[in-house]
Amino acid sequence: MLHLFPKIKDFQQLNGLTLAYIGDAVYELFVRHHLLTLGKVKPNDLHNLAKTYVCAKAQAQVLQWLLNHNQLSEQEVSIVRRGRNAKSGSTPRNTDVQTYRQSTGFEALIGYHFLSRNEERLHQLIRWALEVHRNDEERRK
Repeated sequence: MLHLFPKIKDFQQLNGLTLAYIGDAVYELFVRHHLLTLGKVKPNDLHNLAKTYVCAKAQAQVLQWLLNHNQLSEQEVSIVRRGRNAKSGSTPRNTDVQTYRQSTGFEALIGYHFLSRNEERLHQLIRWALEVHRNDEERRK
């Protein structure tokens, strides 16, 4: 899939919010595809389910899991920090600032791997994210 997009020069120089901008879209596309593979087809159900994956709280939980389980390289932790510490100029609506910043760090990580065309690592991170979400859902049942 990644080969369909033209390569962006100097993507490594992009700020954390720009990486998060593309990472947000990429992650949501993977989530939507995942929901379709589960057999979900009603648009309203798809939208409501997708929101539980892509909300700041869920993304922050995934990042916490990745950090707690030492799944990120030093370079990836640096990318997360760039996203987390970036000043967005806006305030989050439905979550606290810390959770919002953590989710922005996660999105920056996804964006970085998408732009670097590191498809294998991107898929691995997405698989872990979906697994963390599934485990969280099971705990709440």
